[in-house]
Amino acid sequence: MAKSIVAALQIGALPGGKAETLEQILSYENAIIESGAGLVVMPEALLGGYPKGEGFGTQLGYRLPQGREAFARYFANAIDVPGAETEALAALSARTAANLVIGVIERAGSTLYCTALYFDPQAGLVGKHRKLMPTGTERLIWGKGDGSTLPVIDSQVGRVGALVCWENMMPLLRTAMYAKGVEVWCAPTVDEREMWQVSMRHIAHEGRCFVVSACQVQASPQALGLDIANWPADRPLIAGGSVIVGPMGDILAGPLRDSAGLLTAQIDTDDLVRARYDYDVVGHYARPDVFELIVDERARPGVRFTS
Repeated sequence: MAKSIVAALQIGALPGGKAETLEQILSYENAIIESGAGLVVMPEALLGGYPKGEGFGTQLGYRLPQGREAFARYFANAIDVPGAETEALAALSARTAANLVIGVIERAGSTLYCTALYFDPQAGLVGKHRKLMPTGTERLIWGKGDGSTLPVIDSQVGRVGALVCWENMMPLLRTAMYAKGVEVWCAPTVDEREMWQVSMRHIAHEGRCFVVSACQVQASPQALGLDIANWPADRPLIAGGSVIVGPMGDILAGPLRDSAGLLTAQIDTDDLVRARYDYDVVGHYARPDVFELIVDERARPGVRFTS
């Protein structure tokens, strides 16, 4: 049998910034060890933060000076990959003997990316995925990833792949990841809505894979000392909703709402063969005689030097 424990760590970025948030992550070391989890998935933009409600001083056709200052502060709170924070996370992975998948804000040059990082207990930082398409006004502050960061990692719980938040709803991207043989699908997010739960169950059922979705949880703007326009002061900024789903779309754990915590479930990857008996989306249920997907995995830098 191929049984293991997987987990979603539902916490939120803290107002004090990346150092304080990293300490919060590290504080779950004993809980991770006690759970026996072989994989821990953490939310989107956990290190670096998801600045919900921030407008960055942008109006159509012009940008205000205070928006540039807000971006500079956000940039300073992002992390380098690799860097001091990734070293600390690699050490946590080693001490807990757990693979980690975590959402961060990565800075590269003067551009920020919403990125998922992969850590292995023996090898440390083993891969990253940059979100291909930032959603809505996220495009003000994050660059777009390319096909060169679509890894699927062999881990102790199976083949692990990650897509971030709403790119999970891109059908062609999902198809590419299914074709890479994902067995445990990781979905870091900040989407707290009921419809997100529907999407996670759909992906598990469509891909016949296990899904681990970790969502941030944040207190109300009032509790966080924030003044956010058009947002009820007493409503949580992000209400959580982390969930673990089986390959037939059945919920194994969660959704966890309105509180921090480590959500766990036992999985058995042997179940995937049984689940795919009547539906293998990129196998016997595909129609390559009718449809073909071509994925460009080349890095696409803005400038390329040759000699």
